[in-house]
Amino acid sequence: QVQLVESGGDLVQAGGSLRLSCQIIGGTFGAYPVWWYRRTPGKQRELVASITRGGDENCADSVRGRFTISRDVAWKTVYLQMDRLKPGDTAVYYCHSGADWGRGTQVTVSS
Repeated sequence: QVQLVESGGDLVQAGGSLRLSCQIIGGTFGAYPVWWYRRTPGKQRELVASITRGGDENCADSVRGRFTISRDVAWKTVYLQMDRLKPGDTAVYYCHSGADWGRGTQVTVSS
């Protein structure tokens, strides 16, 4: 059974930084791409960033240049480095891989 466990969410001021982690427990790390999504109440789920099996990275236009996705194969963890945060980045951030989703981690950016 595969589990995705997110961590790193917090309350931060605008302009600050956070690093989210998605630890993948069980399964074969790298067997699937990994995506970071976010959801704000009343809005649709938004794809934020992805990393392919081969390690190719991509970020949504709304966060490109501010967010970076990366992975540590040894620790079976995918990271989302978020810099120059804005209040509009406030959301619950979810990790997704294969058929599995994490429970999410709350990011709140105050103005």
